[in-house]
Amino acid sequence: MDVQRKLEILADAAKYDASCASSGTEQRDSSDGRGLGSTAPGMGICHSYAPDGRCISLLKVLLTNACNYDCLYCVNRASSNVPRARFTIDEVVKLTLDFYRRNYIEGLFLSSGIIRSADYTMEQVVSVARKLREEHHFRGYIHLKTIPEADDTLIAEAGKYADRLSINIEVPEETSLAKLAPEKNVRAIRRTMGRLRLKLDEAAEKPATKTRPPRFAPAGQSTQMIVGADGASDQTILTTSANLYGAYRLKRVYYSAFSPIPDASRALPLIAPPLVREHRLYQADWLMRFYGFDVGEIADGHENGMLPLDIDPKLAWALRNRQRFPLDVASASREELLRVPGFGRKAVDRIIATRRITSIRVADLARLHIPRNKALPFIVLSDHRPSARLLDTAGLVERFKPKATQLGFGF
Repeated sequence: MDVQRKLEILADAAKYDASCASSGTEQRDSSDGRGLGSTAPGMGICHSYAPDGRCISLLKVLLTNACNYDCLYCVNRASSNVPRARFTIDEVVKLTLDFYRRNYIEGLFLSSGIIRSADYTMEQVVSVARKLREEHHFRGYIHLKTIPEADDTLIAEAGKYADRLSINIEVPEETSLAKLAPEKNVRAIRRTMGRLRLKLDEAAEKPATKTRPPRFAPAGQSTQMIVGADGASDQTILTTSANLYGAYRLKRVYYSAFSPIPDASRALPLIAPPLVREHRLYQADWLMRFYGFDVGEIADGHENGMLPLDIDPKLAWALRNRQRFPLDVASASREELLRVPGFGRKAVDRIIATRRITSIRVADLARLHIPRNKALPFIVLSDHRPSARLLDTAGLVERFKPKATQLGFGF
């Protein structure tokens, strides 16, 4: 099998991992001599984002999609009827360097099915990173998937070469994992996460002597949860995320809406959950990490522990806590301002900087990049005070819901 065919199979097999999301698009090419450029050669290239918001292109592939495990939700499971392929170490290294030299990518995201044993697979993954760093002096970004239960020395070596390590928690509840992926052990996954955290903490400690601690994955560790493959509620998912952030200091928890796969098990749902559910979970996750909310504030009070799909979680919280509004923008604390619907972190920083020198008026909201219709019912400005009747009315929520539109007829 040539490398091109392997790339088609192993890049496609890697697309279900959401830790570095990419957007699908229609296929176009200029092989007929008309136009310029093509989307087809982009297979295997996805986009991730740096903490400063910069977009990074990554070669995202599996070392192999052969796997000993038979996880029901996974297209690469042992019983799946899909074409199999396996890169050699040198092939992944060459692909990475060739793509990098052509300016297609800035880094590599490498995962793998588990073959032979956890140690053997991890050793293969680490060998790619080692060869890139030590033999080719590759300075680009490297994200490696960690294999649960791999030997500690392999984990340490992976952290030496990779910028980020990740290990998927898969589903939020241990009982669901036992049902959907009986070969996987949630305690082993968490044990590996704990070992990663210890090494990350050691690397971050200030040395008592001039000897610096060994380098270990400076971009930290992350994980991914599948949403909708089991019956877990949003509250359960967010509670698991909060525990993971607290116990293992993860950089990110990624949420991946379950996608029906070929020849799926009867234990799986027939249809995918709405993508907006995944979006609401990401919004709730940001509220926990950057806006000072805890899980109970976001998820309590909703039917069956599910976040509403028609309004975002912060607006839903504000509507359940109307007694805390309207908030005087001129005197409110930063923590209070962060809880106003429509106020993002940058907008709050701009408000605090602006109010030191002048009072803020309704006309200033656009300049501060704040959606006025969303924020005005909840704030007091120098020329605006919402009526108590507006804030108390039962129909306030309708103001924020998307307007109903007639379906198209295709002509």
